Order: sequence, then C-alpha cells, then structure tokens
Amino acid sequence: MTTGVGTDWQAWQESWDRQQEWYMPDREDRFRIMLDMVEALTGPAPRVLDLACGTGSITARLLARFPDATSTGVDLDPALLAIAEGTFADDDRVTFVTADLKDPEWTTRLPYDTYDAVLTATALHWLHSEPLAALYGQVAGLVRDGGVFMNADHMIDESTPRINAAERARRHAQMDQAKRDGAVDWADWWQLAAQDPVLAGPTARRFEIYGEHADGDTPSPEWHARVLREKGFGEARAVWCSPSDTVLLALK
Repeated sequence: MTTGVGTDWQAWQESWDRQQEWYMPDREDRFRIMLDMVEALTGPAPRVLDLACGTGSITARLLARFPDATSTGVDLDPALLAIAEGTFADDDRVTFVTADLKDPEWTTRLPYDTYDAVLTATALHWLHSEPLAALYGQVAGLVRDGGVFMNADHMIDESTPRINAAERARRHAQMDQAKRDGAVDWADWWQLAAQDPVLAGPTARRFEIYGEHADGDTPSPEWHARVLREKGFGEARAVWCSPSDTVLLALK
C-alpha cells in the first residue's frame, strides 16, 4: 500500500471499500440513496457532517456527485482518520475533526453550528441504545430546519426471528465463499494496516481505544424512527432497506 514517495492513500481507500463490501455487497446502493435524498431535500451544494466518517467514504461520494458541497468528517479512530486526512489533504472543501461521539462536548469541536445534512453509515451500531438516543438529540441540534439526518446501518426487527435467521445464514454462506476466494475481512485488513509503516502507530492507538469488536445494539428501524422524532425531527422513516440493513431518514 505504499509507494517510494509516501503512502498511497487511494489504494487504502479502495482496500477499505473492498473489505466493507465483503460484509455489505449493496453498500454503494445505500450511498446512492443517501445522496439522492440529500439532493431532493437540501439541493446540490449541501454542507454535510460525515458522522463517524472513517476513511471518508461518504465524503468521497458526496464530492464526486456534488462538487460544490462541503464536508466535515468527525471520528475518533486515528488510523481511519489518517487515511481520510491523507486522501483529502489538498481539498479545501473538507475538514476533519477528532472527537468521541460519547463525549457530551463533541459538537463544540465542529467548524459550523448547523448542517444541511448529517450522514453516517455502518458506524453507530458501536453504540448502545441509551448513548445512541443521546447522540440523536445532539444531531437534531446540528441539523437546520428542513435539513436531514440519515443513518445506514444494521437494524434488526426482532419480531421476525425465522426470517432473520434464514437471511443471516445465507449471507454468511456467501461471505464464507468470498473469503475462500480471497476476500479480505475486518481482521485481515487491520493486520495489513498494522504492517504499514505510516499506519502502524495509529492502528495500535486505535485498538487501545476500541478493542477488537463493537459491542453496541442493533435496534429496529421503528426504534430509530421513534427516537429521532422524540429528539426533535418532524418526520422519520426508512427510505431503503435490505433484509438486514436500513437507510433511516429523519427530516428536521
């Protein structure tokens, strides 16, 4: 992943994309729907908060589609932020902020008081329901009237256990076959990052912060929609779903 003159950040971005797609083959569909709804509700030049931004996957697709957009990425992961900052180092439309979303003061670190859209994907399942509900209240305070919040994540309807089990078994069988065909999973990807001379230090710090795995909750889309309305959004519902995942949109 490195070149003679430094780290190939785009190669790391593509590697991250492939690893994430091993878990979510329909990942690009979610991003497309998110940006469709951003355009429909806020126009083609939005100010966006990329929440728990990771490597900046949402920001990259936002700017490719809407060149006049601006993005603030916020995350705590030093390795993924290193990739994000390296990728967008020369782009004055993008700012990155290091902050812990469980810190009540994290919003004070942002460069703007309000945003047209707050977008996040496959990240907030790291949080348990109580801190997630508190975060939703903070997000509601950041979104302008008429603005949107969208969360694309694992949202499990516990009222359909047989459907859930069948879907999970099929999905894991496909993932197992892809792994046999050479796909890089989460653990493999982080081993590669730990071996990179530029990312080794940030990767070690990342595991000190987070440990190995998420231990949060995956409540149903109905829970997310209800809590978002309770926290100050006027409307909230799913705008896309797969058998295991949902894009939940809330309109201020």
